[in-house]
Amino acid sequence: MTNDEMQGPIDASRIQGPIDASRIQGPIDASRIQGPIDASRIQGSVDATRTPRYAEPSTFARLPRLDEVSRADVTVMGVPFDSGVSYRPGARFGPGHIRASSKLLRPYNPALDVHPFAAQQVADFGDIGVNPFDIQEALATVDGAVTDLRKDGSTVLTLGGDHTIALPILRSLARDHGPIAVLHFDAHLDTWDTYFGAPFTHGTPFRRAGEEGLIDLERSQHIGIRGPLYSKKDLEDDAVLGFQVIRSDDYEVDGVASIVERMRRRLDGGPVYVSVDIDVLDPAHAPGTGTPEAGGMTSRELLNTLRGLVGLNVVGADIVEVAPAYDHAEITGIAAAHVAYELLSVLAINASTAPGRAARGEALRQAAYVTK
Repeated sequence: MTNDEMQGPIDASRIQGPIDASRIQGPIDASRIQGPIDASRIQGSVDATRTPRYAEPSTFARLPRLDEVSRADVTVMGVPFDSGVSYRPGARFGPGHIRASSKLLRPYNPALDVHPFAAQQVADFGDIGVNPFDIQEALATVDGAVTDLRKDGSTVLTLGGDHTIALPILRSLARDHGPIAVLHFDAHLDTWDTYFGAPFTHGTPFRRAGEEGLIDLERSQHIGIRGPLYSKKDLEDDAVLGFQVIRSDDYEVDGVASIVERMRRRLDGGPVYVSVDIDVLDPAHAPGTGTPEAGGMTSRELLNTLRGLVGLNVVGADIVEVAPAYDHAEITGIAAAHVAYELLSVLAINASTAPGRAARGEALRQAAYVTK
């Protein structure tokens, strides 16, 4: 390079001024995603045998950013929002904590015999900016972001954030699918009416969703419910909203295999949205959350239950209520990262086996849960 080429003023117009938003916003041309997936073009996670896990990138499981791939079959999106909490705050920092705790995830899932990052293109969108002082505006922002990401056929896996965000995600999905079966893992029902007269909180999303006709009243289910309630009427109101309840104690009595059978019977026959409040786990397995309850599930029970979703039509999922300020040694973050990993594995198998999804799901269920 000559001196003339390397000296002289830099053309500031090339690096200054606002970014052209048209280059990153708006729907992606759906014609680019038709036809079989070219596996050679899929970008997986960074090879941990060549780059230390504690080095860059800081995306979920060290996967590529969405702007680094032509399209994504599954998009991981963070929603740093916790303005709907009723007790301990801090879930706005959950997405970053889950990503930091995901660095140890490896590319092959032996429990389901799948490479979730090679069988599909998974990319991390990053976090969306939501208004922490206006809940209804925040809900509209989440709805819009999920809708935009789904325009190219991508399934969205959302990292929260508090449970309020499930409502706008269901609004987006229901516009395409109609009423959806909600599989809700939680210590709490989250079907209460209001808190301090406020209709939009982390304890009310599924009451609002039911009132708006977003939930399939014949196919929805809570798993992991436990702890004190305000009154017996809480359960009566919940039943009207169409949820079948599997209690945390049922795992002790019936076991994982029986619960997976009940779950599959309830959810079969249509689209399913999976919403995982990390407080479904016992505080021993997830101390970093806002409203912990004793007597919860183990992380092993939760992960095995999620594997039972293979073959069902999962159209989206969230993992919420991770509050890192109360976590210890990333116990909660690691549990949440593994929940996401199992969900991504289920999505990979379901996409690769459709329309033979149900048969594959039954075969895997038998292999995973039948004791010999």
